[in-house]
Amino acid sequence: MPDFIAKILSKGMLLIVGMQLSACSQWGGLADRNLQPIDITAIRSIDFAALNCQGLLSYDVYSQGFKLHGLFAAKKIGSDQPCIGYLHSVDKGRSWSVPVEIPNVAAAGLESTLGNEVQIAASADSLMAVLQQTGEIPGMGPLMVLYSEDDGKSWYTGSNPTVSTIDQSHPELIADPQGHFHLVWLDDRDENGYQGVRYARSADVGKHWELAQTIDDSSCSCCWNRLWLDWAGNVNLLYRDMQPRDMALAQSADSGKSWQRIGSVGEFNWTFDGCPHNGGGLAGNDVNLHALVWTGVENKSGLYYLQSADNGKHWSAPQAMGAGTLAFHSDIAALGSKRVLAVWDATGADGSRVMMSESLDSGSQWSVSKQLSSPGSSASFPRIVATDGGFLAMWLEQKPGGFKQWMTAILE
Repeated sequence: MPDFIAKILSKGMLLIVGMQLSACSQWGGLADRNLQPIDITAIRSIDFAALNCQGLLSYDVYSQGFKLHGLFAAKKIGSDQPCIGYLHSVDKGRSWSVPVEIPNVAAAGLESTLGNEVQIAASADSLMAVLQQTGEIPGMGPLMVLYSEDDGKSWYTGSNPTVSTIDQSHPELIADPQGHFHLVWLDDRDENGYQGVRYARSADVGKHWELAQTIDDSSCSCCWNRLWLDWAGNVNLLYRDMQPRDMALAQSADSGKSWQRIGSVGEFNWTFDGCPHNGGGLAGNDVNLHALVWTGVENKSGLYYLQSADNGKHWSAPQAMGAGTLAFHSDIAALGSKRVLAVWDATGADGSRVMMSESLDSGSQWSVSKQLSSPGSSASFPRIVATDGGFLAMWLEQKPGGFKQWMTAILE
């Protein structure tokens, strides 16, 4: 899978611990013994002090192979307005540039939060950021588009994808090799009382938009979306459908000009008149699509892994993840044809923690799960991104009485 589409978040600096996974203790028979289990080489957090900020609100990171671009929202010390910051890493997340505040962005208020994240994507030296600002009614508001054409040194305001002030939430953003930025989000433009999945594409970093259309006119209202650009150039979208409340895959084979709903990812037939506030995880390589989905269906509630070898037309039987725990928010990433990593948060007697598991045979077998987050802390909303030769895991972590930190773990 090309490095420019390995997407996700990160944030971190402040070495806490390094440890290794034991191959003999964590793995039974493996399909490819040339692959070795991943090592957890460093766990770190980012310091927002340079921007006079503390307490993470929302985050995203986009990978261009060896270079990672990060966008975050945090609480401004002594102010009700948050700060929006940009930073980058050129060494797979081992170190990060001093964060730079994007000025005057959050003056109207910010609705982007965990599960409704700020978004960033990159193409060459051009960057686009998308966030949800507060509108006339608190808790609602339109999307705001920002762009930079000098590798993040200066930022400008782009245009709304529909030139609208209606409530638009849960954006997801990626870029393709041709420099097109693909954006999806949720809105209730028809005032039906429920959201639909909307799409638009920009060829000039968000200055103008084209191909605006509805992918699905009825969807779950509060679950995040995930985009993935596969090796064949198809734009894949994982989102939570309305009836049933299963995760669904939609796909565009012509760079966003038209979309087709391929089908459910795990046919649980979950009937639920509400929103679980939980999307899924989607990744792939030149062989399979990999997905993590959560369902609340009776007697099968939990987190599941599935894979597809025919571009999403058919999926493997759901495989339960996080056995014995209340696994909930999750993400997934793939590297090469066989290595897949999954991360999730799970609530237990001692609070919420972030876990990881690895497959070395393209998802057929998974290692015993390992905890990434610090013992005694509350940790949630993990993400995982593939880098050059490894992975970067990320999550929110808060110690008792402390501020919310953005944690990262280098996995190589």
